[in-house]
Amino acid sequence: MIQIAPLAHSWAFEAIGTAWRIDAASPLDDGVRDEITGAIAAFDREWSRFRADSLVSRLGEEGGEAPAPADAVAMLDAYDALDTATHGAVNPLVGDSLARRGYDAGYSFVDHGATPAPVAWRQIVSWSAETVRLAEPAILDVGALGKGRLADLVLALVPAGPAVVDAGGDIAVRGVTQRIALEHPYDASLAIGVWSVTDAALCASAVNRRAWGDGLHHVLDARTGEPVRQYAATWAVAPDAMTADAVATALFFDGGPQLAAEWGADWVRMRTDGSVEWSPHCEAELFS
Repeated sequence: MIQIAPLAHSWAFEAIGTAWRIDAASPLDDGVRDEITGAIAAFDREWSRFRADSLVSRLGEEGGEAPAPADAVAMLDAYDALDTATHGAVNPLVGDSLARRGYDAGYSFVDHGATPAPVAWRQIVSWSAETVRLAEPAILDVGALGKGRLADLVLALVPAGPAVVDAGGDIAVRGVTQRIALEHPYDASLAIGVWSVTDAALCASAVNRRAWGDGLHHVLDARTGEPVRQYAATWAVAPDAMTADAVATALFFDGGPQLAAEWGADWVRMRTDGSVEWSPHCEAELFS
């Protein structure tokens, strides 16, 4: 839940399987909306593992080399850091593992068992500003930070002035302060606290989102192919949404807090037993 400051223009729509809302002081005219929808569609064509015509799907079937999308270096460099910080728990080749558990391109939600992602993924995936190359077919999955990256791209297309982009809970804020409730992962009608965010981004992840079957959900430990069990929800605030999104993912694992400190992010996380942890300088108002 987000408390929107009074902004004159608002636009809500659905894209990439989630609800978006943009609030801005400047008009969101047809030209701006076309730019934003075009940018979202282009990102989806490049990075979605749920589309048969995407770059990710083609590399997943054939391997080989392709021209690098504009986001490739930023996102894959971040994955390199995520992998190191979490000792391999976050891995961009977790797509096959997710598909095996039922979170596949057809949303079958049929579990075929745990499959670890390739540990030596850097020997399979290489990237530069010009090309992305897979030495063998494998499914790239940018779910650890991709929606945050896209929220940043969309915010950059909103005309100058105060604006808020909410991409299904990944929220980028510019020129205004927003009070954002931290939704309780076991009861969406409750919040465990409120975080005031100014000229920054707040991203969240929780095991009750994209969950199915017997305790299965979208946050897998790439080393085992098993869903995480220790933490139920995470929240991170950082200067940009891609960083906040990446940190929110890393916080499900050991090493997440250290990475957050290195990247200048603050955080809150809830364990599955209901206890709550937070970073040393966290400014969230947490309810007792």
